[in-house]
Amino acid sequence: MSPIDQATLNANPAPKHIAIIMDGNGRWAKARHMPRAHGHQKGVQTVREIVKHCAKIGVDSLTLFAFSSENMKRSSEEVGLLFKLFLTVLKQETKKLNNNNICLKIIGDMSVFTPEIQSLADDAEQLLSHNTGLNLVIAANYGGQWDIAQAAKKIALEVLGGRINPSDIDVDCLDKYTSLANLPKVDLLIRTSGEVRISNFLLWDIAYSELFFTKTLWPDFSPDELDEAILNFHSRDRRFGARKEDA
Repeated sequence: MSPIDQATLNANPAPKHIAIIMDGNGRWAKARHMPRAHGHQKGVQTVREIVKHCAKIGVDSLTLFAFSSENMKRSSEEVGLLFKLFLTVLKQETKKLNNNNICLKIIGDMSVFTPEIQSLADDAEQLLSHNTGLNLVIAANYGGQWDIAQAAKKIALEVLGGRINPSDIDVDCLDKYTSLANLPKVDLLIRTSGEVRISNFLLWDIAYSELFFTKTLWPDFSPDELDEAILNFHSRDRRFGARKEDA
């Protein structure tokens, strides 16, 4: 794919918040007669490129679906591989992210991870929390329904403690208790690999997101293709539920 003219990109600023369902690592490896591990490792290289590009073009927040709560149903061998890869990435990438002024947030049910991974994740978040560049969010053992349920549980505890009146619970109230409460709403959701579904990702936060599906497998997804998705995003007529004449 040929690069998009920079002047065109300058005229179409990057969305504030991009979320990506990174799909296709296994199929990428299978097509090359390689173990699935090679696909996941190549996928990490793509993450580096996309994070760097998003920071360069001025994206405020980038949320990446590393693996879902449903992925835990896969074979113990593959789940173990994903855990090991997550651990390796935390060890290798945190310093690089800090050097590039990137703030890290990890969302999802971390209780399934080993104490070592949980500790490294906490340390990485704390180290990078004061950075002022791109907000990088990694969704690990995450599910959109889980997120909404957790928000509801937190509100219920606030009600029991007398800090919230049930009559005050509305959309804005619940929004404050979701995983991405302090970040802009997702403008653009991208899914790679040709699958056309949401897969329980950020259900609350993508209510008015523009969706972009590509057949490209995640290890082959490039900054040029991200630019194409952004240009496609700018071609959409975003009305957020209003009539065109009222928008």
